[in-house]
Amino acid sequence: MPILTPQQISALKPELADVIEYRKSGLSLNWIVGCPIDCVYCVRHLFDNFEMKVPRRLMSDEEAVAALVSHRYFRPHKTPIQLLNRATDPMLPVVKPHLFNVLRHLDQQGLTNHVLIITRWRIAPEDCVVLNSFKNLRLTVLVTHSGIDNEKIEPVDSNIAAESLRTLYKHAERYRTVLYWRPIVPGLNDSDAHLARARELSVHAHATVFTGLFFRKEIADYYQAHGLSMPYDDTARRKIMPEVAEKRILDYFHTPEYTAAPWGALFRKTSCAVAYAHGEADYNGHYGIRELCNICPEEQIALCRSAWVKPDLAEVTDEARTLGATGEVEVTDRAIVVEGLDEPPRYYLQHGFGYQCHDRAKPHHYRQHGRAPIGWLAEDGPKTA
Repeated sequence: MPILTPQQISALKPELADVIEYRKSGLSLNWIVGCPIDCVYCVRHLFDNFEMKVPRRLMSDEEAVAALVSHRYFRPHKTPIQLLNRATDPMLPVVKPHLFNVLRHLDQQGLTNHVLIITRWRIAPEDCVVLNSFKNLRLTVLVTHSGIDNEKIEPVDSNIAAESLRTLYKHAERYRTVLYWRPIVPGLNDSDAHLARARELSVHAHATVFTGLFFRKEIADYYQAHGLSMPYDDTARRKIMPEVAEKRILDYFHTPEYTAAPWGALFRKTSCAVAYAHGEADYNGHYGIRELCNICPEEQIALCRSAWVKPDLAEVTDEARTLGATGEVEVTDRAIVVEGLDEPPRYYLQHGFGYQCHDRAKPHHYRQHGRAPIGWLAEDGPKTA
C-alpha cells in the first residue's frame, strides 16, 4: 500500500493527518485512511474523507508503532489501544497485512496492553491463526453488526459480520471477540426480528455491547443532501440511544426465557464488555456509575467492585494541574470532576486511576450513561459532571 506524500497529507483535515487520537476506549492509532465501505453514518464525515475510498498509509507501519509507544499519553501495559477504528476497516484485504504487522511489532515489545480492533468485514480461519499468535497483547476483536437491511444506509450485508463473528469465536484461543451491536436506531433495526437475531449472535461472542447512533451535523448534512430519511430531528455530541429503545432491548434480553438460555452477557459500555471477555475489572472505572451495572453478571460486578478504589484527591489534583486543569478538582463517589481539560487528558486520568473522569461543563446525567439527552425524560437523581 502506498504512503501519501507530504503534500497529500497536508491537504487532509489536520485531525485526520494526526494519526493518534485519545478516545474513551483507548489511544487510537490510525495510520491508514480511506474505506470503500459506504455506511452513511460513518465518522469519516467528520474528517471530510468519506469520498476517500482507496486506503492509503500516512506513514510506515514501523513509524506508526514508534509514534504510538512514544506518545505522551501512552503507558506500557496500561493504556488501552485501538487500531484503525476511525478512517478504514482494519480487516480489508489491503489493510489487514499492515494491521498484523503493527500487532506483531507491539507484541514483540512484550506489551500487555488491551488492543481493540473493530471490523465489519470478512474474517477467515487463517486470520484467526494470526490473531492467536500474539503472546502478550490482550487482544479483542469487536465485530460491528447492526442488522440494517437498507442498502442506502448500510450497503454491506450484515451476514458478513455475522459469519465473521462465528468464525472468530470458534477459533478464539488467545484473543477474545465481542458482538458490537450498533448503531441501534428505533424504527430502523429494533424490530423483534432484529432483537432475536442479535440475541442469537450473542452466543457466538465472549460478550455483547449495544449502543446507539453517533449523529453529528456533518452526518446529518450528508443524509439531507442525499435525500435519506433523518433518524432524529436533532444532532448531538454524544451517541443517541433513546430511553424507549434501551428499555425495549433490555426487556427482550432479560426475560425468563433469556435467563434460562445460554445467551451471551450484555453490556452498555464497550470497555465493560472487553473487560468481561478477558475476566478483568473494567479499565474505565464504570463501577462508579452504579446504575450502569444493573445488567452486568454478578461475578463481573464483584470483580469491578474489588478493583474500584476512590483515588486520593491530592494526587488527582496534582496530575490534573500538570495536564492543565483549571478551577476546582473534585473526586466524588462516582467520578473525578475537572475543568479546563478536553477529552485526551481526561481519558489519561481515567485510565490511570481506573476511575471515571468527567468535565464539569458537560455533565453525565443519571441513567443516561453519558449519552445524548435526545429521547430521555428528566429524572431526579445524582448529576455527575
